[in-house]
Amino acid sequence: MMMVSDDHLVECKIDDDSDDDCGAGVHINTPPPPPEFASKAPASPKPPTPPTAPAAPTPTCPVNRDPYGINKHLKVEVSDVLAEPATPRSMDAVWFYSVVGFERARFWTYRCLTLLFAVPFALLCGIFLAILACLHVWCLVPCIQLSNTFLPCLRSLFMCAVNAFIAPFCMSLALCCSQIAISLSNKDWHPMRNYEAV
Repeated sequence: MMMVSDDHLVECKIDDDSDDDCGAGVHINTPPPPPEFASKAPASPKPPTPPTAPAAPTPTCPVNRDPYGINKHLKVEVSDVLAEPATPRSMDAVWFYSVVGFERARFWTYRCLTLLFAVPFALLCGIFLAILACLHVWCLVPCIQLSNTFLPCLRSLFMCAVNAFIAPFCMSLALCCSQIAISLSNKDWHPMRNYEAV
C-alpha cells in the first residue's frame, strides 16, 4: 500500500451554492493529481479489421516424395549403367556428352510420360482403392461379423447332425471292418519272392 504525503492533498470546499456558482462562471483551480494517481489515458480503440477471406489452400509438394522408400530400386545413376575402364578410353567430350545425353533423355522422357500417364493412373489407383475399401467395409467385414455371430448356432446344429447320423454310421462301419483279418501262408509267400526276384 502506498502512503500519500500531505503535499499532494487538495482541500475542496463543498457548498450548496456550488451549482449556482458554476452556472455563473466560477471555476475552481485545482492542481493536477500526482503521477502515481493519475489515470492513464484510455488507449484509442483499434479500428475493426475487416474479415479476410481464407486463402485457397495451395498443394505443396513434399520434399521427400518417397518417404517409405518403396522405389529405392529405381534410383539409377549414370555410373550404374555406363562405365569406361582405364585403358580403352574415349575422348573427354564424347564421355561428357554421353553422360549429358543419358541424363537429359532419362529426365525428359520421364517427365513427358508422367505428363501423359500420371494423372490417369493416379485416378485409376484411387478408384481401385476406393472400390476395395467399399467392398471391405460393406461386404467383407459384415460377412465375417455375421458368420462369427451365426457360427456357434451352426456349430451346434452340425454337432447334432454328426452325433445323430454320421457318428453311428462310422462306428458301425468300423465294427464291420474290424472283423476282417488277412493272413498269408508260406505257399503264398514263396511265389511272391520268386516273382520279385525275376
